[in-house]
Amino acid sequence: MNNRLAGQSSPYLLQHSHNPVDWFPWCREAFEKAEAEKKPIFLSIGYSTCHWCHVMAHESFENQAIADILNRHFISIKVDREERPDIDSVYMSVCQAFTGSGGWPMSIFMTAQQKPFFAGTYFPPVSRQGILGFEELLLTIAKQWNGQTSKLLASADQIAAAVRQEQAAADHSPGDPSQELDKFAKRLPAQAAQIFAQSFDAENGGFGDAPKFPLAHNLIFLLLYAKLFDDESAAQQALVTLRQLRKGGIFDQIGYGFSRYSTDARYLVPHFEKMLYDNALLILAYAAAYKASGDLFFLQTAEQSADYIFREMTSGEGAFYSAQDADSEGEEGRYYTFGYDEIQRILGAECADAFCRYYGITKGGNFEGKNIPNLLHTDSPAIDSAFEPERKRLYNYRKARTSLHLDDKILGSWNSLTICAMTILYRVSGKPRYLTAAAKAQSFLEKHLSKDKILYVSCRSNAGSAPRFGDTSAYARSVPGFLDDYAYSTLALLSLYEASGSSVYLERAKTTCQEAMAQFADEHGGYYLYGDNHDALICKPKESYDGALPSGNSILALCFVRLSQLTQDPLYTQAAEKQLAFLSKQSAHYPAGYSVFLTALLCYTNPPEQITVVLSSKDSASQILPLLPLYASLTVLEHETGGYKLLNGKTTYYVCKNHTCLPPVNDLK
Repeated sequence: MNNRLAGQSSPYLLQHSHNPVDWFPWCREAFEKAEAEKKPIFLSIGYSTCHWCHVMAHESFENQAIADILNRHFISIKVDREERPDIDSVYMSVCQAFTGSGGWPMSIFMTAQQKPFFAGTYFPPVSRQGILGFEELLLTIAKQWNGQTSKLLASADQIAAAVRQEQAAADHSPGDPSQELDKFAKRLPAQAAQIFAQSFDAENGGFGDAPKFPLAHNLIFLLLYAKLFDDESAAQQALVTLRQLRKGGIFDQIGYGFSRYSTDARYLVPHFEKMLYDNALLILAYAAAYKASGDLFFLQTAEQSADYIFREMTSGEGAFYSAQDADSEGEEGRYYTFGYDEIQRILGAECADAFCRYYGITKGGNFEGKNIPNLLHTDSPAIDSAFEPERKRLYNYRKARTSLHLDDKILGSWNSLTICAMTILYRVSGKPRYLTAAAKAQSFLEKHLSKDKILYVSCRSNAGSAPRFGDTSAYARSVPGFLDDYAYSTLALLSLYEASGSSVYLERAKTTCQEAMAQFADEHGGYYLYGDNHDALICKPKESYDGALPSGNSILALCFVRLSQLTQDPLYTQAAEKQLAFLSKQSAHYPAGYSVFLTALLCYTNPPEQITVVLSSKDSASQILPLLPLYASLTVLEHETGGYKLLNGKTTYYVCKNHTCLPPVNDLK
């Protein structure tokens, strides 16, 4: 029997549509019912490829006895964090305040006025190993609600007030932007570089202890910092880390693509779920590493990651899906691991022996008796293609052996990030397939996730499910977009403009950026996560910290800087200075947590060369772009214009740097 989630399009909500729990989606009806029946609300937040979300769902939400308690004493609401980052952000701050950490599944107990009074993450069904059981927790809260309601309500008021007070503390005016930038501009990047150096794991790559997240945007910052300040140490931190990531089990040696994070310091044992955004960010980092080092190892890794996205994460219309699950057949990592005898049987003894030696596969295994293929045991600086036939055989065998759940939701912000990755990969490789893929994905977003100037968070094919919100198109669209959607979309459009030379993308970037400024700006500085087009929550988050994904505020700062340099429009110059000044204060306590803002700051204080290329009929952009520096403001013209003529009938470069324009040349060297 289905519950109220059956009509939703989110794969995560649909996973719970057959639970005996009487789930509501986040909606007015749920809060009105809680108010009318004087019941507390249980809010559960997660996403479809979350391992511990699956565990709690199986143990508790599919448990009839626990469902009966929830249905009797609570109004239960289920939220997909990827569709509703606003709700996730507000209650994650609450969860972190309660527990000292956060994560998913997130479990929040709150009033009908959305005020939380208890929070946590995963709870087992019964108490074990010092963790309170979910059933006991529910009964305790239900008893307190019925016997000490006023006490819980007072606690909820205090927590809501504390959340608002914390938000208000961040809403301060940065003062005069130019003075703020003078104070912070040189100090913050250097401090961040020092923090990374102090925590760098020289043996294994990465920073700090396990678990280790790739956080590719930190590596991109280090590569840029190394280039601008000739810091060999910063460059090596990034390059060593990227090399170890590719050699480790966090990289799928058989099917390519990166998992979300490593549970150990060596990058051997990953948490096996694969997220689109991680792979997009890592493609950007590996492309930058290739340009910095000239080592084909990094370009090959970027292209293999793109191959994975094309093969397993791309729709027929060219949009990119969200994630693949860590679990198959109820077991984490089962899809990705192999027994030694299994490989012997599939490849044959002679081929298998060499293959196993190369990929570190043993009879004893390296993960719960099975093997995660990896290259950590070899010092080779290159990737050996000699085992390509065997790799393909194992890939096909693995796909037939078991299957993974695919979250086929199409998120606008993650797609925009992937568009950026594909355009940069095109620029460094010269292979048109990457630009074609980026342009095709952008066309999809414009068709299905935008209307007039308004962007939307996500969509999903209506095939096999009921349309939402009266939507009769092929795709069910979710809620209006948040700051991240507009910021990432602007960056994608700027990337497409620089790679293709089409001014259409530049004009759309300006329109999208200005819409973000209109919807989300705070007069005190910075930009709110949500605007007037969204539900009002107990507070209005203004995220600036770069976590697994860069914050919308950081990305928007980078967009302002790039638009200022590409257009020379004072609107964007002033916006850039104000945003950089705001983020300077936000990041002063720990600049290493704001690497995309620092990248924007470096671009502002060390403007890249402005290169305008006029192509001759004998050359194409795909031939020329790989020869150009990655750190540059590019305009590619396929034909002469009034201001830009061919010199000697050949492809001509117009270069401006340090406020000086050089004479046109046919040879960049």
